[in-house]
Amino acid sequence: MILINLLPHREAARKRKREAFYATLGISALAGGVIAGGIFLWYAAQISSQQDKNTVLQTEITRLEGQIKDIATLQAEIAALRARQQAVEDLQADRNMPVHLLNELVKQLPDGVYVSSLRQDNQVVSITGTAQSNERVSELLRNLGNNSPWLTRPELVEITSGNVALTPRDQRRVANFTMRVRLLRASEAQKAASAASGASGAASGTPAPTAASASAPAKT
Repeated sequence: MILINLLPHREAARKRKREAFYATLGISALAGGVIAGGIFLWYAAQISSQQDKNTVLQTEITRLEGQIKDIATLQAEIAALRARQQAVEDLQADRNMPVHLLNELVKQLPDGVYVSSLRQDNQVVSITGTAQSNERVSELLRNLGNNSPWLTRPELVEITSGNVALTPRDQRRVANFTMRVRLLRASEAQKAASAASGASGAASGTPAPTAASASAPAKT
């Protein structure tokens, strides 16, 4: 017997397909929402963890900045203490500078040169005096520049000619001069003596003397 289906089977098939499509679409949307929610939660956890790390790092940075400030303060205090210590050492070393200055002037003044005034400004000494001739002034400059362990870098500031009346009838021409010279501290004089001894020893092929022996002339 032949069976004939008179129901609208095509519409029923389309309906089943639509229902299957909508079901698949709903399942896909649900799966997408679950996946998106999982990804969101994962990123949120990562962000929270990074924020915690940032908080810890910021705390440590703040603590280290405080330590750096303390170190900078300590370094400033150490520098100030060293400066005061150096000032005290310089004062102790400078106590004998006028004695060395007068001793060297007595040694280095050639005959015919007379000093009328001395003025010291820190380590620079201004010398004013009178000489019998310009050659005497030149000789004094050479002596101060080459023969003195305590005086260095003599500089002639001014030289003028003048007259000195020995008697009412006897007048002599003289040279009035002003010069500057630098007075060395004890430590500088010792270094200069050591350098000079080392240079002379190297030139002669003999070993350079020790620092103690090199500084011995500076203590006389």
